[in-house]
Order: sequence, then C-alpha cells, then structure tokens
Amino acid sequence: MTDWLTARPVAHRGLHDAAAGVIENTTSAFQAAIDGGYAIECDVQVSADGEAMVHHDASLGRLNEGSARLDAMAAAALRLVPFKGTADRIMTLGELCGLVAGRVPLFVEIKGRHDGGLRLARRTARELAAYRGPAAVMSFDPNPIAAIRDLAPHVPRGLVTQRISDSEESQASGLGFLRQAFAARPQFLAHDVKDIASPPPQTARRLLGLPLLTWTVRTPADRSRASRYADQIIFEGFRPD
Repeated sequence: MTDWLTARPVAHRGLHDAAAGVIENTTSAFQAAIDGGYAIECDVQVSADGEAMVHHDASLGRLNEGSARLDAMAAAALRLVPFKGTADRIMTLGELCGLVAGRVPLFVEIKGRHDGGLRLARRTARELAAYRGPAAVMSFDPNPIAAIRDLAPHVPRGLVTQRISDSEESQASGLGFLRQAFAARPQFLAHDVKDIASPPPQTARRLLGLPLLTWTVRTPADRSRASRYADQIIFEGFRPD
C-alpha cells in the first residue's frame, strides 16, 4: 500500500528556517520535520567515490564553505564540510535513513544530469532497499527512475515535472511528458505548483490514477491552487495546519 505518499504534507529539504539557523538538507532541518510530524523531501548528489550525499547543489558554496563539485570529492571529505553558521555537516543518505528510522515518510530526489549516469541511482537503490520505513525516490531525469524499477522494485518511484520553458532540467510537457512516463513507469508525480492545473499532470492524476504532489508551496495562493488540483503539498516557509 502506498497511501502514505499523500498522507502528510512534505517538508521541502526538511523543515528549514535560515533566519533561525536551520539550513535546508541538514540534520537540524530533518529533525524539525520529524518533530512536526511532516514527511521529508531531500536531495542527493553523488560523491567521487559513488556515495549518495544529501545536498541540493552540484557544487559547494551557496550554503557551505568551498566551491568544489561534490562529484570531485570523496564522501569522507564531504562529511566534514560545515554548513555556514551551523554545526551541521553534509550527510550521507544512509545517515539520513538512520536519523528518520521510519518515523515519517521520506522522499529522495535524485539530482540527475540527463547524461545516462546511474551511479547515484544504484547507491540510492542500495540504501533504500535496506531501509524499513516508508520511502520513495523521484527525479526530473527518467533514467535513474527507470533504473530504480529494476534495482529496487518495491521502492515507490516518481517523476518531478514542470513546463520545459521553466527549466532546462525538466523534460516533461505534452508528448515529452508521455514519453518520460512510459520510460520510467512512475507511480506518482511531483509537479510545479505554478503549472499544476495544466493538462499533463491532471491527465495523469485523473485518467491514470497517479497520486499528484505539488512543489514548492510557499504562499496562500499556492496552497489554494494545490488544494484544488493536487493530492498533497511539498512546502517551505510555513507550517501547514
């Protein structure tokens, strides 16, 4: 059963609040989400030695010290990198799974490059195959999601989608969306809230019966749109009632 996919609001990169010193994709943000009873969304990037590291950006610098690409550094070195102004360090996906320990649902976004590489998908599949809590994997890139179907078939898998014009990373719109869906065989979608009412996600929801999450919900207008067109929100900047 996958009813848990839409049972709780999903904290985008954890329940972070930079003004309070709680940075996205950190132990502090994830613990805050657990304490609040929210599901967790996180991002993973691959290290030089093939580890799944919990981090949104492909390179250091925006939130932490340094400027190197994560895929140029070994996991042991990345785990020592501090987030600016905090005691938090970059986590591995295995460490995050140990922290969550099945207490809330976990959504892992594989940061794909549309280059055919599957090292990160393999490592993510290995971690989630051994995990005993509710966990799902998703990506803009259908290739790692197709790989997860073979590597860890019991792990729910989804596509992250938005209009092509809004992001070079997204390939999902119209016929492109249908081609991705066929290749990856997603079991849910996570679509941009700005475009949530458009035909592709609504067709998948109504005709194919795919659960539809929407990101990133930040404003009252976003919440109103999401309540009408989606099954659950991926949110930040507030605490849902």
